[in-house]
Amino acid sequence: MKLSREIKTGIIVIGGILLFILGFSYLKSSPLFEDGKTIYAVYKEVGGLQVGTPVTINGFVVGKVTDVKFKDQSGHLLVTLFIKSDFEFSKNSFAELYDTGIIGGKGIQVKPIFDGAPMAKSGDTLTSKVQLGLTQLVQKQLTPLQQKVEGAVTNADSLLMNVNEVLDDRAKKDLRETLSGLNATVASFQKSADMLSRILSTNEENLNQSLNNFQELTSNFAKLSDSLNNAGLGNTLANLESTMVNLNKLMSNIEKGDGTLGKLMKDEELYTNLNNASRELDLLLQDFRLNPKRYVNVSVFGKKQVDYELPEDDPANLQPQPQPEQ
Repeated sequence: MKLSREIKTGIIVIGGILLFILGFSYLKSSPLFEDGKTIYAVYKEVGGLQVGTPVTINGFVVGKVTDVKFKDQSGHLLVTLFIKSDFEFSKNSFAELYDTGIIGGKGIQVKPIFDGAPMAKSGDTLTSKVQLGLTQLVQKQLTPLQQKVEGAVTNADSLLMNVNEVLDDRAKKDLRETLSGLNATVASFQKSADMLSRILSTNEENLNQSLNNFQELTSNFAKLSDSLNNAGLGNTLANLESTMVNLNKLMSNIEKGDGTLGKLMKDEELYTNLNNASRELDLLLQDFRLNPKRYVNVSVFGKKQVDYELPEDDPANLQPQPQPEQ
């Protein structure tokens, strides 16, 4: 079948139009015949994000950026993402803008979240998030340091100005004299150090002998310690400690009034009785010394025993006599 010139011309024009559309879509990175979903993210600043930049999930490319444009008069940017993967994630997931390299370049990665919310579908807008790049991190870390350095320089400048105000001609002169005196002191210390070095060099043999003697003394002390240890000093100390514990218990019981010694220490009536008995024993001994005939009466020839009469100055007369009962 022979085609006319008009039909051929129409076919060529239609083919050219299709090729133009396909080429334009390729250059614009707009998929025409691919299945997927189109989602959006809004950013205040995209850092030079380009159309056609890959979109990744966990490092795997699942789509690309198809459009970047202003969303409204506030200057916010609306980024259109085409996800061709059938991987499902929640609509509460994040679309994070990050640096793809050290020298520049921006990319978008989807941080999937599985929280039970409805899955993302075409037309949804994900929550945007911006990851600080190396430049921003360095700037963030260096800004406080820069402020501190500037403050330190300012303080140093103020300090130098104050020092210049304080150091007048007289103060400078006094400072020079002080430094001169310090130099003399250092020189004196140097002479003393040289003298000490000579003394040590001269008496090196004596010092070595003294160190040897000290080492021998230390060795003897170690042997003495071993001897005491082998002699059972530890057991002796343990027994002494046990004895001290028992003695403390005994003293505690005495303090509480337990036992014979405790009652002797705490019983006032017993003390009074012992005091009275001591006094009466003293009177008895004194009476025996002064009047032995009251207690010992020896008759050699059977002489009748004479009753003993109590002297008027006898200490017994000084004691109160018991009163007869009524």
